[in-house]
Amino acid sequence: MTAHFDRRRRVWLGGALGATLPWASLAWAGQASEDAPRFAMVILRGGLDGLSAVPAPGDADFLPARGALAQLGAAPLAIDGTFALHPQLTQLHAMVKGGEALVVHAAGLSYRERSHFDAQQVLESGATRPHEISTGWLGRALAAGAAKGLALNTAVPLVLRGTTAVDTWAPSALPEPSSDLVARLERMYERDAALAHALARAKGLHVDAATSAMNDRPRGAGFAVLAQRAAQFLSQPAGPQAAVLELGGWDTHANQFAPNGALVRQLAQLDAGLAALREGLSAGRAWQRTVVVVATEFGREVAPNGTQGTDHGSGGAAFVLGGPVKGGRVIADWPGLAKRDRFEGRDLRTTTDLRAVLKGVLGDHLRVSSRALNADVFPGSEGLRPLSVL
Repeated sequence: MTAHFDRRRRVWLGGALGATLPWASLAWAGQASEDAPRFAMVILRGGLDGLSAVPAPGDADFLPARGALAQLGAAPLAIDGTFALHPQLTQLHAMVKGGEALVVHAAGLSYRERSHFDAQQVLESGATRPHEISTGWLGRALAAGAAKGLALNTAVPLVLRGTTAVDTWAPSALPEPSSDLVARLERMYERDAALAHALARAKGLHVDAATSAMNDRPRGAGFAVLAQRAAQFLSQPAGPQAAVLELGGWDTHANQFAPNGALVRQLAQLDAGLAALREGLSAGRAWQRTVVVVATEFGREVAPNGTQGTDHGSGGAAFVLGGPVKGGRVIADWPGLAKRDRFEGRDLRTTTDLRAVLKGVLGDHLRVSSRALNADVFPGSEGLRPLSVL
């Protein structure tokens, strides 16, 4: 019992220090080489309304189907003759027009029910049904290449769980520890190898001088802070191969089209965070070898509800961005928005399985074998062809 307690105490201490010390930098012994590909997954929890983020004004049924929700507060940012981006997504739009980002529309899961919890479990596990698999598709993919991942969170999300080690980092509101406190901790831990190593990792003693220059305190707040820090970690020469970030608050049941409402604020925050991720990766010369996928657990109904919001749906929109991405386009087997074309007469019909997007990125970018993708990462997906986005 005592040994178990000590082990838990040491693991907690290493993680807590890494998250608490503002100048902390994690050590990634045995990680991929400096020019190895990197991957970031951004999970939008709550169900992003894909038709608000990526409206389809070129579809003749868009305006009558959406009603008041077609009012975006400003002109949408055109991508092509059919699709556009919400006016808050200005920086993402610049990436699309610059060929560094694309949209996958009418995308979703094989799961067609409307539970946040079950849909998120399917999204992260890579299964076809809730609770069919208890580990995450990214955790299993990293295990196939003996690589490590990083969660920008206080706990490891399901998508990263597997057999490989995963570190966590989250911003802390605690004040910076004094040099005296750090010196006392060093003296306390000098005879305990595990604790001394944890403190050394938190201080970034295993990071070379060139990388240490990047470990300043991130600018901004909220999701942008996570994005900046993720870029710093992924840019380290021996850094993690994959990072997972989350942004919640997408469950927009009411007042969705309000000019200063929750959806507008969330889209602006997402746009700022993705721009910060690109900026940080570019500064660290890692953008050209990084792919970012942004996805949510389900879309929302096409028509507004009685409180001018949207209820849980199925098909939605996902984004893929990064230096290797063949962007500037919307990939969609567009089902149409007329009521007869909707799933159950309510939702944008799912015509692209998100697993196809992920299989394409993992296979072409992270070089996960087809055998591993079909047997281990997304079991039972042999008949699902990977979507080429690079």
